[in-house]
Amino acid sequence: MPFLMTFGDSNTHGTPPIRVRGEYRRFGADIRWPQVCWRALGAGWELAEEGLPGRTAAFDDPVMGDHMNGRAGLKIALQSHGPLDVLTIMLGTNDVKARFAAPAETVLAGVAGLVDLALSLDMQQRHGGFKVLLICPPPVEEVGPIAGEFYGAAARSRELPPLYRAFADARGIGFLDAGRVISVSAQDGIHYDPDAHHRLGEAVAGAIRAMMG
Repeated sequence: MPFLMTFGDSNTHGTPPIRVRGEYRRFGADIRWPQVCWRALGAGWELAEEGLPGRTAAFDDPVMGDHMNGRAGLKIALQSHGPLDVLTIMLGTNDVKARFAAPAETVLAGVAGLVDLALSLDMQQRHGGFKVLLICPPPVEEVGPIAGEFYGAAARSRELPPLYRAFADARGIGFLDAGRVISVSAQDGIHYDPDAHHRLGEAVAGAIRAMMG
């Protein structure tokens, strides 16, 4: 039975566009893109959703906590689930926050570390081999209740797609530019509305089918 794990941040978790700071909400399984993808792949697939709001690719967050760093989280997830057939990684949105002051190349370096971990001999042997799909999140917009945290992030995030694509090609893994499929919500400039979740889930399923041959 093929096994898919989706590793990411609040947009993989299913956080709706923010209305009020500090409010916790989550879309239901009928809306979240990993679930849409899972259903689109067809009967017989298993799914592990590993989305953590606030997660970065490689930064300890001084506000939300060191556990937001995806490096430890991915190790834990890869040792908690499986054996996997496909791993999707979609991170970078939180890495462009103003408090990290990270240029696009630094964001890519964090993502590259996660991919290298997934492709490491230890992890590949543990799962009997699995494929990796790197998803570049759509560019953020500096609007809404958390715009200040993302000061300068719109420009930084627009530099990510070609860097992610070139890296994915170099590592021989799958790639999907989510910005060619969806846009962020105009309400908070970060999260996705239900229609975007549906379209992204369908697109990820298509990318996975293409990877699996």
